Amino acid sequence: MTTMTQQKFPRSFTILLFILATTIAFSIGFFVGETSRSLEIVPEGEGHVTGQGDVPAYLSEDVDFENFWEIWNFVKEDFYRQPVSDLDLYYGALKGMVAGLDDPYSVYFDPEDAAQFTADLEGSFEGIGAEIGIKEDRLQIVAPLPGMPADEAGLLPGDWIVMIDGIETMDMTVEEAVSLIRGEGGTEVVLTISRNGLDTLTDVTLVRDKIVIDSVQWETDENNIMEISITTFNHDTSALMNQAVQEALAADVEGIILDLRSNPGGLLTTAIDIASFWVGYDTVVIERTREGATSFDGAMAPRLEDVPTIVLVNGGSASASEIVAGALQDYGYGQLVGTQTFGKGSVQDYQEIFDGSAVKITTAEWYTPNGRTINETGIEPDFIVEYTLEQYQAEIDPQLDAAIALLLGTYEPEEDTTEEDVEGVEQAEEADEGEEAAE
Repeated sequence: MTTMTQQKFPRSFTILLFILATTIAFSIGFFVGETSRSLEIVPEGEGHVTGQGDVPAYLSEDVDFENFWEIWNFVKEDFYRQPVSDLDLYYGALKGMVAGLDDPYSVYFDPEDAAQFTADLEGSFEGIGAEIGIKEDRLQIVAPLPGMPADEAGLLPGDWIVMIDGIETMDMTVEEAVSLIRGEGGTEVVLTISRNGLDTLTDVTLVRDKIVIDSVQWETDENNIMEISITTFNHDTSALMNQAVQEALAADVEGIILDLRSNPGGLLTTAIDIASFWVGYDTVVIERTREGATSFDGAMAPRLEDVPTIVLVNGGSASASEIVAGALQDYGYGQLVGTQTFGKGSVQDYQEIFDGSAVKITTAEWYTPNGRTINETGIEPDFIVEYTLEQYQAEIDPQLDAAIALLLGTYEPEEDTTEEDVEGVEQAEEADEGEEAAE
């Protein structure tokens, strides 16, 4: 049997251990207290982020959300420029979360950005007057708006924006680019542009201006053909289009040319309204989500179904423009003239948050009434008619001329003209996007 003897420590050693333990406990408490106080410091006038530690139960099974707060505390405590704003970290984290979807059309807007986005839909802001987007990981001009600074400076669909005021745009989001390009009217912004067919970069200096978009313009020519040009699908578009249609019917026009070239899109409800003038109550577009398909039907009786119609499109025709063009083409109410459209056929759900911020998330894809996909493929015209840079600069419009000839019955397609033969605008019009974001 093994016996154990109890070893006794000298009383002085025990007292020493007690003093050491007390000192360590005090030091730890002091450090934790000082760290907590440092994490509570924010710039004057700002609030704190609350609810730290409140983690959904389902997350605890798969990830350790404490990593988030560990990084949060590290940044708050050690970043060299203090105090660190809780709000900046909070909104930055939300932007990063949505960016993790790796979808250029899914975006988180902080309250300031959300207010600006709402103003864009109202059709008035200060900038250069161009829609920008991302294609092949490059920031590009989707469509310059007629008569706006970008258009007057000679920017074209497909121009690659390499730098903004000397800042490289590689890996830059559309929203980041928008914030750099926009600014007070009368100030300058320099875009470094690369264009298809050009080996060198070109600096283009633009003077920002107030951009007021009159979304619909129309006129009737000597052949009694009405040309209706829609630049965007905004809140005022349906009412303006109704005025144009009333005049067209009153004049008993021989035909209508619906010009959707370089139209980056806009509101779905407006697109449905515009298509309804031809398709009536039939399906305008089909939305496909992971749950299934939903048809969006027209909103009014058709008024133009018996009026011969030609639709002009190009590489800057995106989103809502493609919805309208695809519907008219599917039902045979309009023939398409121009070049392949942009291919922005994804659906974004825009949700406003209680603090004034908002989030725009891709939730579905668009298909034409006949089930043709729009996203990334675009709409192919019935008559492919190119538009060269030289023609653009000489104010010659072969696409419009072709549309008029088709309505008059005098159209003769050119032979031996391929897309590879053309340099300039139509090569540049293989541009991206959409969204999203009018400058």
